[in-house]
Amino acid sequence: MTTTESTSVPAASKQQVKPWGSPSIATPTLLRECGGAREFSSYMLYALIAGVPYVLKRIFGFSLGTYLVLAAILALPIGGLSLLAHSWIVRTPTDQEGALPNQPLETYMTILDKELKNKYHGNVKIPMEEFFERYFDGDIDLTGDALEIFEKRYDWAFFPITINVAKFFLLQWIPELLWHSKKQDETQVRDHYDRGDDFYAAFLGDRMVYTSGLIGDASKRETLEELQDNKLRDVCERMQMRPGDRHLDLGCGWGTLVAYAAKNYGTQSVGVTLGRNQTKFGNERARLWGVADKASLLCMDYRDTPRRPRYNRITCLEMAEHVGVRKFQEFLLQVRDMLEDDGLFYLQIAGLRGAWQYEDFSWGLFMAKYIFPGADASCPLNWVVAQLESAGFEVRSVDTIGVHYSATLSRWYENWMANRDQIVKSYGKRWFRIWEIFLAWSIIIARQGSSTCYQILAHKNRNSFDRGSLVRAPLGYGMPSGSI
Repeated sequence: MTTTESTSVPAASKQQVKPWGSPSIATPTLLRECGGAREFSSYMLYALIAGVPYVLKRIFGFSLGTYLVLAAILALPIGGLSLLAHSWIVRTPTDQEGALPNQPLETYMTILDKELKNKYHGNVKIPMEEFFERYFDGDIDLTGDALEIFEKRYDWAFFPITINVAKFFLLQWIPELLWHSKKQDETQVRDHYDRGDDFYAAFLGDRMVYTSGLIGDASKRETLEELQDNKLRDVCERMQMRPGDRHLDLGCGWGTLVAYAAKNYGTQSVGVTLGRNQTKFGNERARLWGVADKASLLCMDYRDTPRRPRYNRITCLEMAEHVGVRKFQEFLLQVRDMLEDDGLFYLQIAGLRGAWQYEDFSWGLFMAKYIFPGADASCPLNWVVAQLESAGFEVRSVDTIGVHYSATLSRWYENWMANRDQIVKSYGKRWFRIWEIFLAWSIIIARQGSSTCYQILAHKNRNSFDRGSLVRAPLGYGMPSGSI
């Protein structure tokens, strides 16, 4: 069967999932936890790192100095092998909320390759990495809607660190993390974003905004356009944009925020992107919106951004992940240098949770390989805040908007599936399937907190900064709330 066919997937037994707080967010049909940090013993790891070299010391009679050197050399391999073994042994915690449907693999997919079918059938679960690689290659077809099937993924898949995952991590992910040259970033960005505007319009819609929108009215299911308009307005209001403000948007994509701020707030906005198609599209949009004199896009590396005169407002929405861990502090120092002393910096950045699960690793490395190569600075919030403070910023506010991202992704998924024939005709079935899995899986990942997104408002940590200008009334202020 193909992905266009619809077969109902059985619900989990003995589990009633109550509707979630907003119709904008898809209610999960199966609540499960994956093995991860909670089950992984750091004490056992430390014991192995100290114990294995000690055993070798006793066997071969090494000196204390040799033992210490050996322990330092073996620490990383021991840690990696421990994590790999643990991911295969501890698949899920024992304290789960509900039972699995326990349906055979064939309920969810049709395996076309005979050798693969002999390996995975009935109640034998398939490693997630092997599933999506073989699905992209055409060796597997789904029996129904990808999102519905992924909601039941724990019934047919598990999330070990496979040999292929380890090879990708060691041979590609780590070298990219350590390097992040201009040439590397340019190649990755242009290969990705210059694929074709029609490819991205097939799921982003008219706004052409490739970042999380925001739910405005939680009581109804807002459209993609409403979610994105909510976000554009929210960013400009948080930044207190005013006519004449010099506004810089780093990693501006197709330039929608740049044109929006110029049109609705009277700013002098400039966007920076490495995408040639994005630059052309954004400048044309500014012209069509009648703000070509106030809004423009520059096609260049963020490191080459003109630094003078300084900017009153700097925004960066989901580009900083691509800066990389190694270059992140240098990037923030550049932003600080470009910002006026009384200016504001808005950083919207995707991140992974600190209390990781193995599914988080599986999804994150899938994203690094196929969707956002080079985006290795997707880190827990404490790391991002520490980096900002080290660079001389004061963090004014932080909001976690992962659930808003889930709502945005669900609209993208609907658009993508509606445009299936167009995408397959122009780009082939493989590209369609990669984005099908990316969007379906990410709806769930963002909803359950595996990956989220942070809205951070910051300014220079200077004694002279007018912090009173950012005071907001407390929630519920002016409402009757009883007495003490």
